[in-house]
Amino acid sequence: MAYATYPSLAGQRVLITGGGTGIGATLVEAFVRQGAQVAFVDIAVEASRALEASLAARVGQDGIQHAPRFYPCDLTDLDALAATMARIEQDIGTVQVLLNNAANDKRHTVEEVSPQYWDDSLAVNLRHQFFCAQAVAPGMKAAGTGVILNFGSISWYLALGNLTLYMTAKAAIEGLTRGLARDLGADGIRVNCVIPGSVRTERQMTLWYSPEAEQQILNAQCLPQRVEPEDVAALALFLASDNAGRCSGRDYFVDAGWYGA
Repeated sequence: MAYATYPSLAGQRVLITGGGTGIGATLVEAFVRQGAQVAFVDIAVEASRALEASLAARVGQDGIQHAPRFYPCDLTDLDALAATMARIEQDIGTVQVLLNNAANDKRHTVEEVSPQYWDDSLAVNLRHQFFCAQAVAPGMKAAGTGVILNFGSISWYLALGNLTLYMTAKAAIEGLTRGLARDLGADGIRVNCVIPGSVRTERQMTLWYSPEAEQQILNAQCLPQRVEPEDVAALALFLASDNAGRCSGRDYFVDAGWYGA
C-alpha cells in the first residue's frame, strides 16, 4: 500500500506494543516509513529482531530516517513493563505517540476458564493498555500534546464463539478510551480506539483459515475484500497525525462493514 504522508509524524517518538508480528509489525513499518522514531515491545524475540534488522537496513530509503528499536518485554509483568518504559524514555525521550496494540485472541470455552485463566487473559488483553498509557502520560502532559491509540476488536459486536474473555477485554478497552480521553484531554492528549475487523494476518490465516470461513467473512461484509494489516495501519497513521487534531474519545472501525453472518 502507498500510504499518505503525514509531515507531523516525521521525527515523532512512537511506541508500539506487540510490534513484532501481525498488525503490530505493519504498524512499526508504517510509522518508520513516515520518518518517526519507533520503539516497539514484544515477546516474539526472533521475529522482532528480524523486523528491526530489516528496517535498519533500509534507513535512507522509503522515507525511513530512523532505525526502529526493539525491547523484549512481557506486558503482563508490570514490573518488567515499568522498567522497559523507563528505558525507552531514557533511550529516545518522551513518547509522543503510543499504540496499544498487543493482544492474544486465544480461544476458550466457558467451562475451562479458571480464576487464573481469567486474570491471565485480562492481563494480556486489557491491563497493560492502561499502565502503558499511565507511563507515557506525564511526559505528554509536560509537552502539552500526545496521542494514545488503543486497539479494540469487532469481535464483541458480533458475539463470536469461544472468545468470551477476549471480547470482555476488548469491550472494556472502549470504556478505557473514553475515560482516558476525558481525563487527559485538558492536557492536549488525544485518545482514540481503533477497531479492526477480520484482518488477514499470518496468525489468522494459519490458525483459522478455510475456504468456507473466508467466504463467510466476505459475505458478511459490506465490501467484498478482506481487511489487510496495511488498512489498519493507514487508519492509525491518520489518527496519530495532526490531521486528526480534533479527534478524541471515539471508536474508529476498519472492518469493511462487517455485520456478522
